[in-house]
Amino acid sequence: MSDAAARLAYDVIVDLVGRGSRVLDLGCGDGLLLARLMAEKGARGTGVELSQAGVQAAIARGLSVVQGDLDQGLADYRDGSFDWVILNQTLQSLVNPSLVLNEMLRVGKSALVGFPNCGHWRARWHLLLTGHMPQQASLDYRWYDTPATRLLTIADFRSYCGERGINIVREVFLTDPDGGRPTRWPNLRAETAIFVLAGQIEGRPRQRP
Repeated sequence: MSDAAARLAYDVIVDLVGRGSRVLDLGCGDGLLLARLMAEKGARGTGVELSQAGVQAAIARGLSVVQGDLDQGLADYRDGSFDWVILNQTLQSLVNPSLVLNEMLRVGKSALVGFPNCGHWRARWHLLLTGHMPQQASLDYRWYDTPATRLLTIADFRSYCGERGINIVREVFLTDPDGGRPTRWPNLRAETAIFVLAGQIEGRPRQRP
């Protein structure tokens, strides 16, 4: 994901999160988003990051971040212990995304998920014309060096949520690098998708935020 695209997504997320919220940032990287939420929204935040380099960079910012594998779940956190649980640009790298999404809905009152939309028209056109997997601005990798194990579209994610009774509370779609927010045909026009979710956890209803 380009720096410009990341900044656009961060701006949206900072705007969505309420002031003074308890935030858990999953796959927080170097902690830049978490630092912004704390500085601009007075959030009480903690992060989870797999890479040692990311953890060290986040700690250097003065953040509370632990090293952990999201695919192992969030057993250390109680039900409803956060106002917001954020998974931004990490969903596509998970081995067990269903487990992580269910855990987010368990420990958070609101769950926010951001990911690159592989249904964007430029990706479709590139594959049609060249026969090669596209290298989108929002992905930054080719097929042989990408950390992404899940390539999904906005339509895929909407279907996933519908099949599992997960309520989509809010959708924001972005184009890179102009920062446009397409509302019509987002599966074709948007490069980045951000969803706010609420839903069912093991048969128990989770209240809409």
